[in-house]
Amino acid sequence: MDERTLREAERVLSVGTWLIVFGAVVFSVLTVTPLVARVTPEGWKWTAPLLPIVVDAAVVIVVRLDAALARVGGRAGGWPVLLRWMTGLMTLALNTGASALKSDWVGVAVHSVAPLLLIVASEAGLAYRRALAAAVAAKRAEEMAQKAARERARVEREQRERAEREAAREREERREREEREHAARLAREEREHAAALAREQAQAERERERLRLEHEQRIREQESAERERQRVEREQRERAEREAARRAEAERAERERHEAERRRAAEAERRRLEEAEAEQRQRRAEAERAETARRDRERIEAAERRRAELLAAGPATVKQPEEEARQTVADAHQAGLSIRQAADLCGWSVGWVTARYGELRQAVPA
Repeated sequence: MDERTLREAERVLSVGTWLIVFGAVVFSVLTVTPLVARVTPEGWKWTAPLLPIVVDAAVVIVVRLDAALARVGGRAGGWPVLLRWMTGLMTLALNTGASALKSDWVGVAVHSVAPLLLIVASEAGLAYRRALAAAVAAKRAEEMAQKAARERARVEREQRERAEREAAREREERREREEREHAARLAREEREHAAALAREQAQAERERERLRLEHEQRIREQESAERERQRVEREQRERAEREAARRAEAERAERERHEAERRRAAEAERRRLEEAEAEQRQRRAEAERAETARRDRERIEAAERRRAELLAAGPATVKQPEEEARQTVADAHQAGLSIRQAADLCGWSVGWVTARYGELRQAVPA
C-alpha cells in the first residue's frame, strides 16, 4: 500500500468520524436539553442547552486532539483517555437519563446507540489513526531506505564509472604514446624514403633535362628544314598563283566582252518588245474607250426609255407588292427620277423609298 492510499484511508476515517461526532452532538443536544430543562429551576431553563453543548465540546476536543497526536505518532498519557471515557459516559448517561427515569428500557437502548457509537468510533478511530500513522512512518522509512540504497548504488556506480574512466584514460594515454612512437618511426622512415626518392628524382630530372635538350635540338633542326621546304613551296605556289591570275584575267576580259555584246543584243530586243507592247496597249485602250462609249450610250438610251415608260405609266393607283415596288424603285433610281416620283410610281411611302435609295447608292460601286 503506497502513501497516497494511506492518505485517502485517513481522509475517509476523518470524514466518517466527524460525521458520527456531528450526528451524536446534534442528537445529544436535542435529547439532553429537555432532561436538563426539567431539573433546572424556573427562570433558568434557557441554560438547559449549555450542558450538552459543553459535554459535546469536550468530545470534539478529544477527537480532534487524538487525531492530531495519532497523525504524528505521539501519546499524551492517561488524562486524555480519562477525558475521552468520561465525556463518552457523560454523553451516554445524559442521553439515556430521561428514558431510565421512566423505566423505558427500549428508549434507553435507542438513546444509547449514538453515545456508544461515538465512544467506540473515537477509540477505533484513534487505533486506526495510530495504525495509519505507523504505516505511513513505515512507508516513509522504507522509501528512505530505498532512497539511501539508490544513493549508495549511485555512489558505487559513479565510483565504478570513475574507475573505468581512469582505466580508459590510462589505456588512451598508453595508446597515444604508442601511436606517437609509431608515428615518429614512420616519419623517420618516410624522411629516409623521401631522401632516396629525392635523389632518384634529381637523377631522373637530369636525365629528362638531357633528353629535353636533345629533343629541342632535333625540333629546331626539323623546324629549320620545314621552314626551308615551306619557303620553296611558297615560291612555287606564288608563281603558280601569278600564272593562274594572268589566265583568269584574260578569261575575265573575254567573258566581259562576250557579256557586253550579249547585254547590247538583249537591250535592243527589250526595246523592240517594249515598243510592240506599247503599241498593243494603245490599240487595246482605244478599243476599250470605244466599247465604254458604246455601253454608256446604250445605258443612257435604256435609262431614257425606262424613264419614259415609268412616266408614261403614271402614279400607282394601289400599293404595289414589295418585290415589284423594289424593282420599280430600282428602275426609278437608275432612270434618275426623284424620291417623290418613285414613291408615286410604286405607291409606297417616301420614307420607305428613301431607305431603298440609300441602299441602292451604297450598292453602286465607287
